[in-house]
Amino acid sequence: MKPILPLIAGLAAALFTAGAAAQSAADYPSKPVTLITPFAAGSGPDAVLRLVSDKLGRLWNQRVVVDNRPGGGGFIAIDQARRAAPDGYTLLQLDSEHVAALPHLYKSRNFVTLQHFDPVASLFRTPFFVAVASDSKWKNMSDLVAAAKSNPVSYGSWGVGSAGHLGAQQLESLAGVHMQHVPYREVSQLYANVGSGDVPWSFATIPSSQGVYKAGKLRYIAIAAPQRIPQMPDVPTMAEAGGPASLYVSSFVSLLTPKGVPPAIRARIHADVAKVIADPEIRARFDTFAFEPLAWSPEEIQRQAEAKSKVYGELVRRGNISLE
Repeated sequence: MKPILPLIAGLAAALFTAGAAAQSAADYPSKPVTLITPFAAGSGPDAVLRLVSDKLGRLWNQRVVVDNRPGGGGFIAIDQARRAAPDGYTLLQLDSEHVAALPHLYKSRNFVTLQHFDPVASLFRTPFFVAVASDSKWKNMSDLVAAAKSNPVSYGSWGVGSAGHLGAQQLESLAGVHMQHVPYREVSQLYANVGSGDVPWSFATIPSSQGVYKAGKLRYIAIAAPQRIPQMPDVPTMAEAGGPASLYVSSFVSLLTPKGVPPAIRARIHADVAKVIADPEIRARFDTFAFEPLAWSPEEIQRQAEAKSKVYGELVRRGNISLE
């Protein structure tokens, strides 16, 4: 009978652990929660995160604090979150480029984002427009591609390895052209320079470029998506504008937890964030930004990230892009 005793003890321990996890999920959160983000205060993702944090705080009856840690290609925020205890009280907001492109851009670091973090909840996906100066001679994508085939053309983005940079790499590949990348540190300066014609074009989102657009200095000649959007119904799709029909440039933003957070707590966070994202006030704010609310499962976030990683890996290799 002696061998049975360790088995009984093991089962008891397992049941106790499961019960404790369930109890901790039921009690979660019992103290303030921190949402770390690599995005600067005032940016589109930051604005969304602050709305989400406010709604979560009311739902949880706890303070939910946004901690902006911009810079370092996202690693300042990532490293801060990696140092946190895996208890569900520190969440990390990342976009698909932080998740899927960083491993290819910083090869010597041997850092694979999803080996250190678990996706827990999706927030939104954003489309990208092709922005040119309002007085640009380019009226559509056919004009842009033709110009790139006959003369050197440059374009701007908000950094090496950004969605704007990698999206332009996709355009080059599909259109059979080569263009010069001009990375900017400040997004506001990027679109000011596009509006003045100092840099011919750039990918843009509504929140990042709306100031220059509303001032009448920017024009969108296409949306890099298969369908037009209600916020900009007069802007044609990439195919309608004469560009590569298969070019779809978008970025999705999610919340992640450090590896090791109990599954029951991750499930609680996922369910509560989904509830918050469905709130009409947040949906209305998403509409102003042309952000598409997402209700992906953690498994779907993983699948989407892996699909992006394959595309980005090939683009990084082909363009010999590195941040090291």
